[in-house]
Amino acid sequence: MIDFKYPDEVDLPGWRPPAKTTFPVAGRNAIATIKAQLVNMRDGGFISAHDFHISALIADVVCGGDVDGGSLVSEEYLMALERKHFCALLDHPKTRERIMGMLQTGKPVRN
Repeated sequence: MIDFKYPDEVDLPGWRPPAKTTFPVAGRNAIATIKAQLVNMRDGGFISAHDFHISALIADVVCGGDVDGGSLVSEEYLMALERKHFCALLDHPKTRERIMGMLQTGKPVRN
């Protein structure tokens, strides 16, 4: 049996886990720009209201949330934001309809 070790448990001489760094994100102005395009797509009938909701949550995560543009954030911050939105999305009834529809019919549900 192979004894798997997580990267931070590797005991090679001289090995260190990568340093935790922060990086800049686009912030709330970019989220507003993306949402403006999503509104146009929704109002034009190209996406549903639930597609808009999902896309807005994705934009929030990708752009770093409600922060100023260029703010430095950590990977942990983005992972927590993603987890929060993912869990909220799983609680949404339309998401559950989509999941059940895909499992039962193998085809996407457009709601």
